[in-house]
Amino acid sequence: MLFRCLVPLLSLTLCVGMQVVDLTHEHSYTTIYWPGNPAYNFTVLHRNNTASGFWYESNFFATAEHGGTHVDSPAHFYKGGWRTQQIPMERLVGKGVVINVKSKVSTNYDYRVSVGDLTDWENSYGRIPDGAVVLMNSGWSDNYPDKNDVFNTTTPDDPSTFHFPGWHEDTVTWLTKNRKVHVIGVDTPSVDYGQSKTFPTHVILGKNDIIGVENVGFLDRIPESGSTVFVAVLKLTDGSGGPARVFAVVNENETPCTSGSNAHFVKFFPMIVLIILFHL
Repeated sequence: MLFRCLVPLLSLTLCVGMQVVDLTHEHSYTTIYWPGNPAYNFTVLHRNNTASGFWYESNFFATAEHGGTHVDSPAHFYKGGWRTQQIPMERLVGKGVVINVKSKVSTNYDYRVSVGDLTDWENSYGRIPDGAVVLMNSGWSDNYPDKNDVFNTTTPDDPSTFHFPGWHEDTVTWLTKNRKVHVIGVDTPSVDYGQSKTFPTHVILGKNDIIGVENVGFLDRIPESGSTVFVAVLKLTDGSGGPARVFAVVNENETPCTSGSNAHFVKFFPMIVLIILFHL
């Protein structure tokens, strides 16, 4: 009897704070790849009723590692770095730190996140937490999946013409020396800005076992501080990266699943349990 009374109450409290926000672009024929990668392929193998009368569906897909919302493993730009299956699970999750540089990017498409941008964030929210997932929000996600807009060029097969923001290598170096972060990411196709020729940010991340994540979507849907971000990359053996389902949990243990009376219910939940126990 006690169990039946408490289960619905416990179920309600378990959903407190579980606002889950998808930060991933769909993987499809519109997926953005860096020039030189093979095109996405999706083939329907079976999609019909079987002779036995039940529905059966099975498909084949093929994709390059570094396309759409995806992870860069340390091995991507650093020999001997972790390959995708070697990344410890705890390194794929952390407190979300969203660095909003949209106003600066609006006047400079080649903008690179500066140490000053990090200082501004810390002045507002406090020290960047250990194990954080630090994401640049440049507003670039709105350009996806138009290839010309994403690479900001009329010749998207020529990287020398690319103009989009990323991370400055000095800023990433500062993070490696002064903070302990798990992931550094962008809402653009590369953690290095579009005009980079030597990709120093990629190299620094790989050398320091920091995971990169690119083409993150919809960062305006989560706060600059107050989320936990998960980077659920495909566990690809010998991979230098891979497609990822990136998502955030916002306001954990604070925001109820529904508005109204449930918020008051959660506040007084311990008292309600004691009343039930007293009357058994």
